[in-house]
Amino acid sequence: MAETTFVAVVNDTNPDNNGRSYNMTVSGNNLSQFLGKKIGDLVDGIFVGEGEQTLAGYKLEITGGSDKTGTPMRSDLSGGTRQSVLVTASTGFKGHSLVFKSKGGEKKRFRYKPDGMRKRRNFRGNTITQDTRQINLKVVEAANKSLEDILGSIEESSE
Repeated sequence: MAETTFVAVVNDTNPDNNGRSYNMTVSGNNLSQFLGKKIGDLVDGIFVGEGEQTLAGYKLEITGGSDKTGTPMRSDLSGGTRQSVLVTASTGFKGHSLVFKSKGGEKKRFRYKPDGMRKRRNFRGNTITQDTRQINLKVVEAANKSLEDILGSIEESSE
């Protein structure tokens, strides 16, 4: 089986950084630390990133993610399989239908939100599996060095 990697999107909860997010990779032995974890679990930051750009001293909370096809994870579904769920307006479904009408020679788009509109959508369960490709993480406990100091140098060097 080919080596898989996750993209970890780390959201900085420090109000000074306006909720900035950073993309990092998780691969190798660190990947196995995430398998079997669920949305809401805490993870040590040392397992995120590679080399000197690890988040040692940070505590991160798993807030969501998506699989290899882009199907979002939901915290209220158990397991790591894809499931078809009948949902109202929430994660993965906006709850409106678009209608296009011609008015005065130009085509306009209108959104209608009928009461009780539900649709069947595919979701991934709340457990991280081999099929997961993106994990959303939130900083719960920060270390001495800020995320911008650790990860800001990566973005500047890549530009």
